[in-house]
Amino acid sequence: MADFTDDWIKPLVERAGQAAPERPPAPPSSTRTILTTMPEVREASLKVAKTAQRLLSIFTPDLEPQIYGEEPFLEAVKRLVLARSYAKVRVLLADPSRAMVDNNRFLTLARRLTSCIDMRAMSPEYPASAGAFIIADDKALVYRLQIDRWDGISDMNDPAVVRRYLNFFDEVWQTSMQESQMRQMLV
Repeated sequence: MADFTDDWIKPLVERAGQAAPERPPAPPSSTRTILTTMPEVREASLKVAKTAQRLLSIFTPDLEPQIYGEEPFLEAVKRLVLARSYAKVRVLLADPSRAMVDNNRFLTLARRLTSCIDMRAMSPEYPASAGAFIIADDKALVYRLQIDRWDGISDMNDPAVVRRYLNFFDEVWQTSMQESQMRQMLV
């Protein structure tokens, strides 16, 4: 199992949580952004979703409706999967029951686009506290170290870092509840 207590990300996330009078502007070549609020995470997640060309991978505790249930995000997902016959969205849920209780709009979309959106319940052998992230293809990422906080990072072009999280996602995906079992839970 991959270790997601990344030494390089902790200082970024911790610094993001501290009040600073003013953030210095990022260098023009930098694609990494520190996120500290829910609107920032929502906007960054939308931006990542809009950049996806083939694959969108979402690792979430419960399909956080304030991010993934918003109309602009749902439209980006629809555009991705309806414009490209080969495009896929994969979602790993730590707690699918919480997503169902909230009558999540993303679930409604997933029910309509069953051939394009695959969902699985995360295997219990992985900690539900492994953070939350969204990955577009193999290049863009929004990552939060703690699921109960909005502090995190967004990077629109760092394939090496994205590959690390995508490998973790794939590892968990392979051991998680199969789609047919998950679909039965969602109906």
